[in-house]
Amino acid sequence: MNEHPINSVTEAQVRAYESDGVVRLRGIFDADWIDLLRRGFDRVASEKGRDAADHAPEEGAARFFSDIDLARRDVGFGRFVHGSPAAESAAALMRSKRVNFFFDTAWAKGPGVRKRTGWHQDQPYFTIDGTQNCTLWLPLDPAPAGIALEFVRGSHRWGRWFDPLRTTDAKPFFDDSPYEPIPDIEGDRDAYDIVSWDMEPGDCVVFHGLTLHGAGGNPQAETWRRAYSSNWLGDDMVFASRPGETRPAFDECGLVDGDPMDNDFFPRVWPRPGHDRVERA
Repeated sequence: MNEHPINSVTEAQVRAYESDGVVRLRGIFDADWIDLLRRGFDRVASEKGRDAADHAPEEGAARFFSDIDLARRDVGFGRFVHGSPAAESAAALMRSKRVNFFFDTAWAKGPGVRKRTGWHQDQPYFTIDGTQNCTLWLPLDPAPAGIALEFVRGSHRWGRWFDPLRTTDAKPFFDDSPYEPIPDIEGDRDAYDIVSWDMEPGDCVVFHGLTLHGAGGNPQAETWRRAYSSNWLGDDMVFASRPGETRPAFDECGLVDGDPMDNDFFPRVWPRPGHDRVERA
């Protein structure tokens, strides 16, 4: 298993991430990491956690499901968080001296699932404030553009926070939200700069917590679309409560509003002990 990215993050990719709020990284993880995560998905399917959810029960049980906060309970996902190139890649893109692990999620859409993952930002759901945060989305099956995630390029720079909606029923996450309604992006796609890429296992996309994103269904007749996302926190991130219950709920993390996201519950993963940080301009 490769400890460092097979293809190192370049300055051009860092600048693309900063301007667009999303960048595709090709060939970061070797096949052994993909196999480890696939085995983890098999365990998740049979040993669901407290935040597991079936998002399209009308299309068949567990055909579009997710499970959250895996690495804190599963040794395989924990090995990926602490030993894979993910944290190093996140540090480079965020220009952060350190990276802490936030949480992770398994996503799976079965063959023929029609339901979309609705357009949303991540940060309004999350108990964090600051600018240096990102999600690394890694497909475990080939995912053509449109089946893979789609993004509204540059939306992280709009200075706008949108109402979180539940994936299952598209209802507001918070009863009394301070955020504005999400625009009808799907109904007016030509008005937005929407990007998506063909993805292979070993590739990933990394995106900012305020970048609008969503995904189509999975019209493939025989192939699942499994993806693993991990969330990473940089130097300026602090704990911030939200106007309602969050998912996952981190009541046990020991932090209050304004505390740095750097403790045993949100462990510092990069730089690793005994490794010098990769310096970037």
